[in-house]
Amino acid sequence: MNFLYPGFLFALLAIAIPIVIHLFNFRKYKKVYFSNVAFLKEVKEQNSSRQNLKNLLILLCRILAIIFLVFAFARPYFTNGKQADRGIRKIISVFVDNSYSMDAVNKEGSLLDEAKRTAKKIVGSYELNDKFQLLTNDFEGKHQRLLNKEEILSAIDEIKVSPVHRELQQVINRQQAVFSGEGNYISYVISDFQVSFAGKEPIKKEENNQISLIKLNANALPNIAVDSVGFLSPVHLPGTSEKMVVKVRNYSDGDAQNIPLKLLINNQQKAVANVTVKAGQSKYDTLSFNGLTAGWQKAVVSIKDFPLTFDDNLNFTFNVNQNQSVLVVNGKQELSKYIDALYGADPYFNLIRLPENNINYALIPKFSLVILNALQNPSTGLANELKKYINNGGSVVIFPDISANKEVYNEFLKILDLPTIAQVNKIDVKVSQAELRHPLFKDVFEQLPEKMDLPQVHQYFNYGKTQGQYRENLMQLPLGNSFLTKFSKGIGNVYLFSSGLNETESNFARHPLFIPVMYKIAFASAKDLPLFYTVGKDHVIETAQTTLGKNQTLKIINNDFEVIPEVKQNANKTLMYIDDQIKKAGFYEVKKADSTLAVIAFNDDRSESLMKFSTQDDLEKLFGKQPIQFTDTGNKSIQSAVEIKNNGTELWKLCLILCLVSILTEILLIRFYKIQKHTHS
Repeated sequence: MNFLYPGFLFALLAIAIPIVIHLFNFRKYKKVYFSNVAFLKEVKEQNSSRQNLKNLLILLCRILAIIFLVFAFARPYFTNGKQADRGIRKIISVFVDNSYSMDAVNKEGSLLDEAKRTAKKIVGSYELNDKFQLLTNDFEGKHQRLLNKEEILSAIDEIKVSPVHRELQQVINRQQAVFSGEGNYISYVISDFQVSFAGKEPIKKEENNQISLIKLNANALPNIAVDSVGFLSPVHLPGTSEKMVVKVRNYSDGDAQNIPLKLLINNQQKAVANVTVKAGQSKYDTLSFNGLTAGWQKAVVSIKDFPLTFDDNLNFTFNVNQNQSVLVVNGKQELSKYIDALYGADPYFNLIRLPENNINYALIPKFSLVILNALQNPSTGLANELKKYINNGGSVVIFPDISANKEVYNEFLKILDLPTIAQVNKIDVKVSQAELRHPLFKDVFEQLPEKMDLPQVHQYFNYGKTQGQYRENLMQLPLGNSFLTKFSKGIGNVYLFSSGLNETESNFARHPLFIPVMYKIAFASAKDLPLFYTVGKDHVIETAQTTLGKNQTLKIINNDFEVIPEVKQNANKTLMYIDDQIKKAGFYEVKKADSTLAVIAFNDDRSESLMKFSTQDDLEKLFGKQPIQFTDTGNKSIQSAVEIKNNGTELWKLCLILCLVSILTEILLIRFYKIQKHTHS
């Protein structure tokens, strides 16, 4: 047993004084008794014993009453596990989960309202000089400031539902970040403990952090969500037909029948469908539409589902391009006619031609595709620039010149981490196989032909084998040699041909496959920006490379919202860092002065869509052997539970009751314990 106040020693004196007085009185009674022996002999021995017993019981009751009264003021308590030092100021961090799942209701009302009431009860169980941190999913700067009791109670009232999703480990890390210096560190996590919130990885905490998990009981709810979207083509052209794939996910235990699905683009309905999704599974549906004009498109795929609606709409944006820039570097000018006829005649392509001896390297990142056509003397400087360009997402097509110096080409290929030339073969062969199921050949044929006429090759480079290369042989020659190979480098690609466009090397330039293959390579090289971002999760936004003048900045705006992000330039794109400044789903414009550079979309995190919750056993497994405490809101008062946790099991109330019982017993003894009197005859 422990006592709260050191003055307990003085309390012992208060006990000893009445005992001494009562013992003195008892000795006086005893002396009188022996001085009147003659009289006492006449009283029966039984009455004498009863009188002595009554006096002793009264004395005992008075002593016990004083003892229990002193104990009550000394506030004794039993420790309950690891106990905080009650003489040191406490720092208490209270996390209130305000994610979308906390907007659900139970018999107590909304979970968020219950969490706020619980947080207030926790705060109410502490002393005025204790300091508090209030934390929510928003992780705002003000959450790093310590508050007094009055301030945190006011801040709890201001908590609202937030679209931001966090995980338990993130919350604990954030709570521990505010703990510094000497003190008792106590953390409370009030949540419904969704499976997505608790996570699956083991939780780590600091040893001196006392964590209490307060689980609110939520009702399981059925839910259907629009999970994601994607286009079948990375390029969007004005007036052409488009196809996109929508993923709808059923988080419920029952099948979802005929869910209406709708696509709006710039507030105009473009496609509708009905989807049926089995319990716990996802369904992909393809939507077709057309009639797009050039520029940025604001699109929404939506369903109708109750009662959870935050994940029923998915916002996304895309740009319908007016043109695509292609750079051709020519070694032999006469061979440029095939590429000129292909790209130059199409107004969609902005074709730029440069001779190999007059290349402006600074222009290369501005093109989505670079074609090297029969270079005679490829330089190492060009190779180094192209390597950076490819690693940052660019695409390069290489048509070699068989008559060029093999050693010069090998030096160029080595810098690009491509296989070098082993030998030159001057024999007539035919392409033996094409990977027609590869995306490069997708939609080229209405149906895959069993036999087809493939290009004829007269001269070609036989490339050596390389290790650790991610390569795809798209068109193969006999004996395992390759005619067209795709290499993935960084986030870019290289398409390496074994022979050039010269008719003495192959007939590929006049073959029917030339046009669709080169078109597909150009379209695949057009790097589309992300269709959408997630609130609270994505902190970096990508746009096409943007040149900023001195004192110029970019802005992200939406109605009355505006933020100026930190801007960093990459090789072929501009990155904007927004941290957690965007907190609402919707469409936002990226502006440079009065010019709109891009339109971006944000959506709420789909991690909140799965309405399944971790049990106490699940949470204990995550913490392993680390000590944590659970408080069940359904079994006892939160405030009482917190007081027991911090103060142990206090006994002052029991002592006060026992004091009153002792006094009452003394009164009853005096009033009803009668001693029969005998007269001396």
